Amino acid sequence: PSDLGLIASLGIAELNVRRRLRVAFFSTGDELASVGAPLGEGELYDSNRYTLYGMLSRLGVEMRDMGVVRDDPALLEAAFSSAAANADAIVTSGGVSVGEADFTKQMMAKLGEVLFWTIAMRPGRPMAFGRIGGAFLFGLPGNPVAVMVTFYQFVREALLVLAGRTDDCALPQLSVPSAAPIRKVPGRTEFQRGVLARDAGGAWSVRLTGQQGSGVLRSMSEANCFIVLEHERGRVEAGEQVQVQLFDGLT
Repeated sequence: PSDLGLIASLGIAELNVRRRLRVAFFSTGDELASVGAPLGEGELYDSNRYTLYGMLSRLGVEMRDMGVVRDDPALLEAAFSSAAANADAIVTSGGVSVGEADFTKQMMAKLGEVLFWTIAMRPGRPMAFGRIGGAFLFGLPGNPVAVMVTFYQFVREALLVLAGRTDDCALPQLSVPSAAPIRKVPGRTEFQRGVLARDAGGAWSVRLTGQQGSGVLRSMSEANCFIVLEHERGRVEAGEQVQVQLFDGLT
């Protein structure tokens, strides 16, 4: 807003701009049901597409919602080909693990290239990144919390840079004491969901939102930050300093 006002105050009527980044996104899986439809046996509602829409909408990109693509190689190939032909970036959820019907990584390799797959992090270990034609592809996990964690740690900043940002657009991070012990196993980076708050004396500390399973989307809804626990770090004791990334304006 301030940039627009500054331009107007100088009497500049026209200027060169970049077009909006075009991002296609879809969910994959035979088990996904549309919101509002009755659930059949073994089905669950497709929440990931809605969280992706919400996160992408904050970046000012032009979005193409391609719905749900079933676990069928022919359908997935058609969806990826269409997305790559019409978008600068593609974001998918599901299909990047090692199950029989997880075809996303295979299709990426067939149509383009997989630059990396699987990361030593929790949640979000099975994430694929690559290219199909001229489009960058982010294959996110299927678990709802893992979708949001990987989006904020890998996708958000990449899309902003592709859209033309040249400043530091990383999430704000600071160090605060943990209000309680936190379980942690060395050998992976963990992004646990927390609540950053001040006590009666005005001192800041952070606590977990509760159950931290990658399918517990409520842990994101109730949080206002990620608690970032480093790769080699083990158990955190109460009072120890931890790094937090603020959600302000994101969730």
